[in-house]
Amino acid sequence: MPYRSTPPTTVRAVERALDILLCFTKSTHELSLSEIARDVGLHKSTAHRLLLSLQQKGFVRRQPGSDKYMLGWSALCLSANAPLFDSWTSVALPTMEELRDRTGETVSLYVRSGIERIRVQAVESREPIRNVATVGERYPLYIGASGKVLLAWSDVDLLDEILRRERLPSGFSVNELQLQLQQVRADGYAVSIQERDAGAAAMAAPVFGPDGDCIAALAVSGPVTRLTEAKMENLVSHLLGAAQTLSKAIANASR
Repeated sequence: MPYRSTPPTTVRAVERALDILLCFTKSTHELSLSEIARDVGLHKSTAHRLLLSLQQKGFVRRQPGSDKYMLGWSALCLSANAPLFDSWTSVALPTMEELRDRTGETVSLYVRSGIERIRVQAVESREPIRNVATVGERYPLYIGASGKVLLAWSDVDLLDEILRRERLPSGFSVNELQLQLQQVRADGYAVSIQERDAGAAAMAAPVFGPDGDCIAALAVSGPVTRLTEAKMENLVSHLLGAAQTLSKAIANASR
């Protein structure tokens, strides 16, 4: 599937305000002005102005007598209606449970959120040593099997945006990543071995919505001692079959 057309230009101030809100998904529930400014990459004066706007709308609140900020009640109201567990993540559960039983490993469902990916559903392995999957966790797109699937079937300028905004690890090769994304599109799935977490391996395939766009990545993950390269090769047909089944189920649920 070819890349989609270039997305429209975004409003920078809105992006920065949303980046501030996303700070609270990555750390403790309270953050100082300095911590927020450092995390978002803004001057303290700019971060302070944005926080004042968010505070006026109730999305953040400042602790009395402190320079610490926390999420406000408006964020709670939004989360009550958020599609984190919408209809198609519920539709995904039977397919994910069947894939978990076939592979013996943890199965996760990821969606793209800006320049990151977020786990929106998970079914953990029954093995005593397993990949623990927490729903709501956010990860980079440029590393890991599911991230590369979402990146491979994404907007044309997304990789450029990631390179502009992310602090990439030393030794990271953009050319190598581009070659990997080409291979992912050609194969129809991605594999990663100890890319994000030492001792862990994963494989992922795209899930397509009714309009043909990739809306999620279905992933199988586990310890490298069990999820070896040879085993992953044997599991490819199960993964691709589950992703196809899930794509059809979501399409039916959307009618």
